[in-house]
Amino acid sequence: MSAGGMGALKRRVALIVEYDGHGLCGWQRQENGPSVQEKLEDALEKVEGQAVKTLASGRTDTGVHAEAQVAHVDVNAARAERSLRAYTHGLNRHLPDGICVLAARFVDDDFHARFDCTERAYRYQIWSRETPPALQRWRHWWMPRALDVEAMRQASAHLLGRHDFTTFRASGCQAGTPVREVRAIDIERRGWVISIHIRADAYLYHMVRNVVGGLVWAGLGKYSPDAFRQLLEARDRRLLVAPMAPAHGLYFVDAVYPAFSSQAEIAPVSGGTTAP
Repeated sequence: MSAGGMGALKRRVALIVEYDGHGLCGWQRQENGPSVQEKLEDALEKVEGQAVKTLASGRTDTGVHAEAQVAHVDVNAARAERSLRAYTHGLNRHLPDGICVLAARFVDDDFHARFDCTERAYRYQIWSRETPPALQRWRHWWMPRALDVEAMRQASAHLLGRHDFTTFRASGCQAGTPVREVRAIDIERRGWVISIHIRADAYLYHMVRNVVGGLVWAGLGKYSPDAFRQLLEARDRRLLVAPMAPAHGLYFVDAVYPAFSSQAEIAPVSGGTTAP
């Protein structure tokens, strides 16, 4: 427990945050539009009575959604300890539509949402139909051409394990190393929606969206599974001609820590059951 402004004792809390990225310029504060961080910190300031700084498990781009983002923050200990659930409900009253704190938990004073995270998971949603969706257009990448899901699965298998992902990083990526470990990747189709699930220790800038673009090219028959492997092994982003998947089909779905995961912290209504 640490001391904060005006002598008030502070407790570090991990917030599990859900947000609709439509109309937001991503997680991080920006000068050119509203961000999730800005709205969350504004709400926290109203509850805490002073400016509050949050740090997230990872930044998300403009238009990207999140089901279970994690942000840590130091809050008034007495207020939060009375009832963390009540604190969360109070915080949500100050948040705009499209952003909601789903859960909160006390963590150690040295907990860091980004640096302590050992695994992050994303889901990408593709609307595979000749006609576009009339509802929630900003939640899928509309692909009016048929995709060979099995070819996409075969191509994606080459991504598993620890590799140099230079081919799938954006030109503005500032990561110290292009090496990342993809621990799981699954592709499924339900009705019109093709979902790509990926888990990794960390990601490069635009890595997931570039991977999805490449997999869609494989599904269209423009890359064979072996050619996809060769792209990965080439370590040359200039060779990736597939378009980067648009941001609005991407969802941040889980952040894993030694003591908890963000998805597991989301509780159902008391007495209910978890969603299938």
